[in-house]
Amino acid sequence: MLKVFLTLWLALISITGYAEETDLQQAVNDSPQAERLPLQELRLFTQVFEQVRTGYVKDLSDSQLFDSAMQGLLTGLDPHSSYLNQQDYQQLQEYTSGDYGGLGMEVIMDKGLIRVVSPIDNSPAAKAGIQAGDFIVEIDNKPVRGIILQKAIAKLRGKKGSSIRLGILREGETEVLELSVVRDIIHINSVRSRILEEGFGYMRISQFQINSDHEFKAALSELQADGALQGLAIDLRNNPGGLMPMSVEIADTLIDKGLLVYTEGRLPSANQQFNATSGDLLNGAPVVVIINGGSASASEIVAGALQDQGRATILGTQSFGKGSVQTLMPLGDGRAIKLTTARYFTPSGRSIQGEGIVPDIVVEPTDKDTQTSDTDNQLKAAVDQLKKLNAGNQEPLATLGQDI
Repeated sequence: MLKVFLTLWLALISITGYAEETDLQQAVNDSPQAERLPLQELRLFTQVFEQVRTGYVKDLSDSQLFDSAMQGLLTGLDPHSSYLNQQDYQQLQEYTSGDYGGLGMEVIMDKGLIRVVSPIDNSPAAKAGIQAGDFIVEIDNKPVRGIILQKAIAKLRGKKGSSIRLGILREGETEVLELSVVRDIIHINSVRSRILEEGFGYMRISQFQINSDHEFKAALSELQADGALQGLAIDLRNNPGGLMPMSVEIADTLIDKGLLVYTEGRLPSANQQFNATSGDLLNGAPVVVIINGGSASASEIVAGALQDQGRATILGTQSFGKGSVQTLMPLGDGRAIKLTTARYFTPSGRSIQGEGIVPDIVVEPTDKDTQTSDTDNQLKAAVDQLKKLNAGNQEPLATLGQDI
């Protein structure tokens, strides 16, 4: 079994068979450590593997050890790279499709703890009061410090109707908050829309999943069914991201020309530019995008593109700051790895990683702020800004008419 394991390990290092084989293999061959790794480091690894297999206090199968080794290899790189066994891979596919079982929140590993990027709208997590930026320090009264992210996710997910107790550490609170959350099937409608006032529309994007671009275009068409909009507020608060291509498509919907986003990585295939195609479905009507600390990844791509191209005013508070691109690489047996392969940059060359998008207009939320509440001062500020922008767009036309 050890020889089989070593063969699998060598196959992983050469990274053949599951993604851009030529580029990845060339990167390995060009590395100054290419010869040293198989001869020295892998010999050391097999020695450690054998010692663990024969001497560890519990009897673990080679398959369990292999999974642990893969998890350690990838989770040690950054908070977003991970090894996915069959169950993890299936759950990820369910998540991006819009239906899965669990609590309904995006989490990452941060300083050995589970950090909430954002809860999903109307999910059990949101209803229980979990907030963006919370740290989960206990799951069912057991500490989670140092736990592997995928194991934590497995503990958080479960059957519909089952409950779980979470210990939450929140900024500004001196004691751990105890929250009980009842799991449910998470059905995500990624886009919701409505008319705020006559001529002014509202679009809420909760995450970017497989059909989000089509949902966005359909919702925009419905908003304009009774006439062209004078302005649109796009709400990306607590949107943890999702599929990058969908965010690019949505940004393209509103930008007529120019660069939307570009990526840079070590491999040629990781270096890409995404440009707008001709056409703006709003025909130049003003746009305000609302963001906060729970707006991450693909949300920041949209906000950054619209901001840099001068197409929208960004309002709210600074976004999360996840500017890295993960590539999903199936291993061919129901397992996969999610590997950070590039960083993305806004059209002006800004890297969002660790920095986030800084709003053009900073508006702090009021206590108990929600997207549908009359007390949502950020949304009110967005509508006020749309009216100002719309008035500004109309003023030159009126002046021109008088001059003629």
